Amino acid sequence: MTDKPRKLVHLAAHFPGVNNTTVWSDPASGSQIDFAGFVHLAQTAERGLFDFFFLAEGLRLREHLGRIHDLDVVGRPDTFTVLNALAGVTDKLGLAGTINSTYNEPFELAKQFASLDHLSGGRAAWNVVTSSDAFTGENFRRGGYLEHSQRYRRAAELIDVARALWDSWDADSLVVDRKAGVFAQQIPETRHRGAQFDITGRFVLPPSPQGHPVLLQAGDSDDGREFGAATADAIFTGHGTLQEGQQFDADVKARLAKYGRTPDELKILPAATFVLGDNEAEAQERARHIRLQQVSPQTAIAFLEQVWGRDLSGYDPDGPLPDVEPADDVTITRGRVRHAKDPRAVAEAWRAKAEAERLSIRELIIEVTTRQQFVGTPASVAEQIDTYVQSDAADGFILVSHLTPHGLDEFVDRVVPELQERGSFRTEYTGTTLRDHLGLHHPHHRTTSREGAKAS
Repeated sequence: MTDKPRKLVHLAAHFPGVNNTTVWSDPASGSQIDFAGFVHLAQTAERGLFDFFFLAEGLRLREHLGRIHDLDVVGRPDTFTVLNALAGVTDKLGLAGTINSTYNEPFELAKQFASLDHLSGGRAAWNVVTSSDAFTGENFRRGGYLEHSQRYRRAAELIDVARALWDSWDADSLVVDRKAGVFAQQIPETRHRGAQFDITGRFVLPPSPQGHPVLLQAGDSDDGREFGAATADAIFTGHGTLQEGQQFDADVKARLAKYGRTPDELKILPAATFVLGDNEAEAQERARHIRLQQVSPQTAIAFLEQVWGRDLSGYDPDGPLPDVEPADDVTITRGRVRHAKDPRAVAEAWRAKAEAERLSIRELIIEVTTRQQFVGTPASVAEQIDTYVQSDAADGFILVSHLTPHGLDEFVDRVVPELQERGSFRTEYTGTTLRDHLGLHHPHHRTTSREGAKAS
């Protein structure tokens, strides 16, 4: 009997958007607008041989009690602008952007991602997100939104159209002139008639270096899991325990066969934070200090109000949960929030947890909003990460630092060498595209077309 082959850990660097993870009040925290911050995080990730840089994004600033939510980022530059600029200051690092499928059109997105893939030499990725939020929809010309049941249907059809456009060029469509460039000859029309889109046209770009940009998807609902199994190359998710990770991994990958896919065609990449120390006690104390910064007294009350749907400013964050029930119509927060479930059920579960563990409001919010977190010495954090991957609880992690842009430096300098020592992480890039880094195949027909074009 042979031992199971060691899996390589995949890592990505998260540049945050809307969240309470980043400690903006820390003097070491940087700008969300200054390009130097994006460059530093991306180049640090590439120095650490990460698979990709992951840019989060929101389409509207949330409003809480009639004011801009104090955890929202104001002034984030456009995703494609940032990623295309980063393509010029990195060489191998993948570049992933979060772009909404509900409020964009397939031809436009297919062109934008194909452009990024060309300009970066095959390093583009699209984190496909959806929205059923009418408040966000007010920013767009359709003036509304899609019902929850329709959002994945639109996303799936949008991806089908984008792939058809990416696949529309073939070897007979191209003639290569080394001096003048690539010229289109006989590009077939792409025709699509569906519930969401009615399109007839010819795509404007030849095949990109990796065939299709890598598709990531985020969603833990049953619809989200099914959508990911059908369409995604990687799933961005979150788990609290090793067992939960194993269950999610097994569930999603078991769905792949019905779409003619195998488990090695999909990577599971949860979000995770990390805190390092020279010893375990120091790391735990540092983690506690960071969490207190991330969940201030005001933040704790704001999170509670999102569930209760009431102004709870009169309650002591260091005291017990309110004895009143959540409002029937929770409308004090406009925009996407963490708690989409039944507020009364959430409140009941939170009360049970607070009573069992003797937690104050702030202590409870710290507990229920903590992401997957790796805390310890560099060696123990490497061991924890490796254990998740070797135990099939994940294929790797998208790391969310509490400081932007310098928070990743310590991980690259101290944890990456530990993973390499364990034989679980690359010591050099062995390919040039993001699909190479992730161990994903290049779409066969697209690769053939590209080679055929070169041979013409």
